[in-house]
Amino acid sequence: MIIPTVTPLYAGILALFLVYLSFQVIFRRKSAKVSLGDGDDSLLNKRIRVHANFVEYAPIGLILLLMAELQGAPLWVCHILGLMLVAGRVMHAHGLAADPQIIPLRKNGMIITFAMLTFAAIANIAHAIF
Repeated sequence: MIIPTVTPLYAGILALFLVYLSFQVIFRRKSAKVSLGDGDDSLLNKRIRVHANFVEYAPIGLILLLMAELQGAPLWVCHILGLMLVAGRVMHAHGLAADPQIIPLRKNGMIITFAMLTFAAIANIAHAIF
C-alpha cells in the first residue's frame, strides 16, 4: 500500500495560502462594511475573484497529484507537479491582486497551472489505460 507523502505537503502549503487569501477578503469586507457580495467595491471584488480563482483550480490539481502519487509516480515527478501547482497558483494570485495587475505574472501562473493539470491528467490516464 502506498502512503502519500508528497501530496500532503503541497495540500498543506496550498491550504495556508487559501487562508491568507480568505483573510484578504475578510479584511476588505470589514473595512468596506460589506457582508455579502462586493458592494460595488472594486478592491473587494478583485480579492473575491483572486480567492475564487484559487479555489477553482487548486482542488483538481491536488486530486490529480494524489492520484499520480497513489499510482506510484516517482516522488521527484510528484514534487515537480506539486511545485508547479503551488508556483502557478501563487504567481497568478499575485499578478491578479496587484494594482495594476501584473499581466505577465498572471499569464505565466496560468500557463504553469495548466501545464501541471495537463501533465498530471495525461499521466493518470496513461497509467489507468496501460
